[in-house]
Amino acid sequence: MKKRITFIILIGAIFLSFGLGTLFGKSQVICRVCPPEELDFSLFWEAWKVLEKEYVEPQQIDIQQMIYGAISGVFNSLDDPYTVFMNPEESKIFSEDISGKFEGVGMEIGIRKGELQVVAPLEGTPAQRAGLKAGDKIMKINGEPSLGISTEEAVVLIRGLKGTEVTLTIFREGWEGPQDIKLIREVINIPSLKWELLSSTGESGGKEEDIAYIRIYHFTERASYDFNNAAKEILNSPAKKIILDLRNNPGGYLEIAQNISGWFLKKNQIIAIEDFGGKREEDRYKTEKNGLLSDYPLVCLINEGTASGAEIMAGALKDNREITLIGERSFGKGLVQEIFELKDGSKLKITIAKWLTPKGKSINETGIAPDIEIQTSETEGEDLQLEKAIEIINNL
Repeated sequence: MKKRITFIILIGAIFLSFGLGTLFGKSQVICRVCPPEELDFSLFWEAWKVLEKEYVEPQQIDIQQMIYGAISGVFNSLDDPYTVFMNPEESKIFSEDISGKFEGVGMEIGIRKGELQVVAPLEGTPAQRAGLKAGDKIMKINGEPSLGISTEEAVVLIRGLKGTEVTLTIFREGWEGPQDIKLIREVINIPSLKWELLSSTGESGGKEEDIAYIRIYHFTERASYDFNNAAKEILNSPAKKIILDLRNNPGGYLEIAQNISGWFLKKNQIIAIEDFGGKREEDRYKTEKNGLLSDYPLVCLINEGTASGAEIMAGALKDNREITLIGERSFGKGLVQEIFELKDGSKLKITIAKWLTPKGKSINETGIAPDIEIQTSETEGEDLQLEKAIEIINNL
């Protein structure tokens, strides 16, 4: 009897211990990926099972693609064209873009006011040779409507092996209707920049080659290295003034834009402010170089294709040095994205903040307005914006 009582007490103690442990453990476990308790996440699995059971062509069901589609749907619900899920294929293309070499037609695209548009055709590419311009609306890709697709999905459709063809249905303001433009894909090597000496009118009325004209195409991985070399050449040249051309520069790495901006500004001047919407304290990005080009008179060219990092640079020069901006209003991409890589090679590109100019002005959607507005000339070989820049710099 004593053994039986002892055994019952032992069993009771074990159950009590288990119960208390479970209760205590439950209070300590935090599910970091679970939805809030008031949401019934079983609805998702219910829909999933019905689809698997009832779909007319079950052989077409790809479980991995369904998972990717589900994640994409979550991101698309935010209605932010820059917060996206990239599957491994799209992730690879994204990495190629930033490196500056890929196969395609050579243009930056983006979503603006819900429409797929050309942000900027890149220098020396099929897109530029075909006459595509910043602001062109891409209505169809190979006959399929582009409405509702993400930038990353559009890139996958437009990108392809060299020698193959893609047809884009383009609409431009002023056209009577859309036009089909056929492009042959090539290996695209994005140049980072070029510079040359231009002639100005000297005090005696003669011509002097003393204007350094710098065209920055893209803030790629190589751009900082290439600009450092160009800056040294300019410092050792007869150049006395600088025209900086950021037209059709779609951006790239912020760190590269920050580095290059440091040549034109004094050390520790603010380039941009990262505003996290009150979630945490603002970050202020400052110049780290000694501003060896900061004493040169400077004007800057911008247009509809000036976006992201290029807008940040133009805004920094405007707010810190009151330089004259010439051309057209910039694209208006002032959001900060951070990249998160998942275990299968997929990436999450998530908007985490907004960019503000040094004086606290947001550029997102509104862009940066030029001080002197000059529309792009439709005449072949005529560059009215650059001509105006030379005229202005001559008087500085």
